[in-house]
Amino acid sequence: MIQIHGIILAAGKGTRMNSSKPKVLQILSDKTLLGHVLTQVQKLCSKVHVVYGFGGDQVRKHINDDSINWVEQANQLGTGHAVQQAMPHIDDDSISLVLYGDVPLIEKSTLNNLITQAQHNGVALLSVVLDNPVGYGRIIRQNNQIQSIIEQKDANKEQLAICEVNTGIMAVNSGLLKTYLDGLDSNNAQGELYLTDIIEMAVSDGKTVASVITDNEFEVAGVNDKVQLAELERTLQQNQATRFMQQGLMLKDPARFDCRGNLSFGQDCEVDVNVVVEGKVTLGDNTTIAPNCVIKNTIIGSNVSILPNSVIEGAIIGDGASIGPFARIRPEANIGENAKIGNFVEVKKSTIGKGSKVSHLSYVGDTTIGDDVNIGAGVITCNYDGANKHQTTIKDGAFVGSDTQLIAPVTIGKNATIGAGSTITKDVPDSHLSLSRSRQTTLKNWERPTKK
Repeated sequence: MIQIHGIILAAGKGTRMNSSKPKVLQILSDKTLLGHVLTQVQKLCSKVHVVYGFGGDQVRKHINDDSINWVEQANQLGTGHAVQQAMPHIDDDSISLVLYGDVPLIEKSTLNNLITQAQHNGVALLSVVLDNPVGYGRIIRQNNQIQSIIEQKDANKEQLAICEVNTGIMAVNSGLLKTYLDGLDSNNAQGELYLTDIIEMAVSDGKTVASVITDNEFEVAGVNDKVQLAELERTLQQNQATRFMQQGLMLKDPARFDCRGNLSFGQDCEVDVNVVVEGKVTLGDNTTIAPNCVIKNTIIGSNVSILPNSVIEGAIIGDGASIGPFARIRPEANIGENAKIGNFVEVKKSTIGKGSKVSHLSYVGDTTIGDDVNIGAGVITCNYDGANKHQTTIKDGAFVGSDTQLIAPVTIGKNATIGAGSTITKDVPDSHLSLSRSRQTTLKNWERPTKK
């Protein structure tokens, strides 16, 4: 089986990004631009070579993939020169697939088609027809066969009117590619070694250049500034939303939904506007997410209601639970079946038992709450002493009155009751009432101070 070598050109600085990061490390959805390309290429290629230049240490550190052959292009002397840097690592009897680290939406199926054409013809080129081709190299054809590529700066008026343009992505027999690269010169408007010149060489050599034309211009769109990055973000999100709806997810407005990771869902789930999904998120059946929620790396069960303006990260939400509105569920929270976490409640590294309620204005941290517990408004588990975190345990059926502070480590017994306004510093036995309040004092004939 013939080997496929992916060559990703990623040496550019990306000046128009106005960023300290190399262009290929700009983020699109949940990945870098280069990361998106690698995801597709690594499915097809036996070996991937990344040609890096500006910010190379940053790029290598961020990607952190030992399977990649990193090749430095110390001086940026054109695309042909960039590909030359990788060729010593590639066998002649393989196929070289040339891509760009700032073209993130390229599809695996398109690349597979390109590779197949190169195996039959030796050279295959990916092009696209644009309504506005300004800035791109034009495809020159004769009798419908590709003859050459002329760059924008070198094109005459007639050539500039051509709408079929070069994407820069090609697949070439590696032995042929090495020969053609050795014949490149810099006699052009930019004084660089153009990779595109190998097309004319191949034609002169009697080769037929196979043509693959994509009808999706965003698939081959490069990113040069933040405006283009935002345009591709919206395209990616729209494509994801369409796919999710086709699979059965109800999106109230697909234009106002972002998935920056992986979302899986059961039947009859509904997501309202301005919801952001990050990382790996799973929804059961019949679960609804209300507007303005952020859900990250979380497993949500069936028949769950996530109410507006809630933020959930690194948690497990049991079947039938209700979260929010305005709730914050932090990492390592496990919310049990039919539990209720209400408005302005924060839960961190805690387990909330089946049917328990923390309805409003409370903080629960480093706590284990049993089943059918009721936590009143304004209750705080004081888990941090300034140096260490401590555990609170609240057993089944307990009732904690409003505005109570539980000073950890402390255990509240089964079916115990804590009177409102208490500060609890000692364990409370099962089925007991505990409270700690100062005695109320009422003064007769007291006069409120008046302003002088």
